[in-house]
Amino acid sequence: MAKRQHHEEHENHERWLVSYADFITLLFAFFVVLYATSRVDQKKLVQVSESIKFAMHFKGTGGIEYRNRFEGPPTEGGRCKSTPMGTEQRPRTKKEEKAEQLRRKIERRLRRFLQSRPETHVQIDVDHDRLTVRLSASHFFDPNQAAIRPEMIPVLDVIGAEMGAMGMPIRVEGHTDEAMSLNSRYRDNWDLSASRAAAVASFLQHAHNMDGKMLTAAGFGSTRPLSENKTPAGREANRRVELAIEFQPAE
Repeated sequence: MAKRQHHEEHENHERWLVSYADFITLLFAFFVVLYATSRVDQKKLVQVSESIKFAMHFKGTGGIEYRNRFEGPPTEGGRCKSTPMGTEQRPRTKKEEKAEQLRRKIERRLRRFLQSRPETHVQIDVDHDRLTVRLSASHFFDPNQAAIRPEMIPVLDVIGAEMGAMGMPIRVEGHTDEAMSLNSRYRDNWDLSASRAAAVASFLQHAHNMDGKMLTAAGFGSTRPLSENKTPAGREANRRVELAIEFQPAE
């Protein structure tokens, strides 16, 4: 019986194509992952974040006030915009936007009447949905007096016209520093601060035909200082009358 001849197996010199194909496939998958992660779907991101917070019973801001903001419309590859800690912003509400618009209108009209910088006589602050106009007592009143100086009437007219046009309640608050002259006609700082607040409220009601029910006057004496009373600048800042409107959301 003849022996079966064994032929040598033919050596495959193209086995490297298998490894090369695997490498190309992995490289393609890598770039697909990079492309997918570069496109941020803001709506899904918010949904995921809220779901995680709900599942973990998370409350509060976790050390930051707002989430990072994303530029660009949703699902269009928006990117995260880095901002310094503590300077994050969020979209204003309609109430906050009204308060900001009122601040700009008052400041723009006051430039016609105040020769120096308006903030030396009037300061306007917006804190969320609350607008506060601070009148420097040194410019609007004589020392230890509650009568409004005639030269400041046009300034108060501008403020009253703009705030009264909103048709919202206005709270007038009087404040003093800790000092009190012995020659004053008022018993103490409570009496003086309340009289100044009442004088401003009375002017707004009669000069601008405001409904008295929309006005509130209160005196706080020296109990709510803005600064320390140890320096002249601090005492100057504490002597003031504040007009405030709160743009509270509807019930």
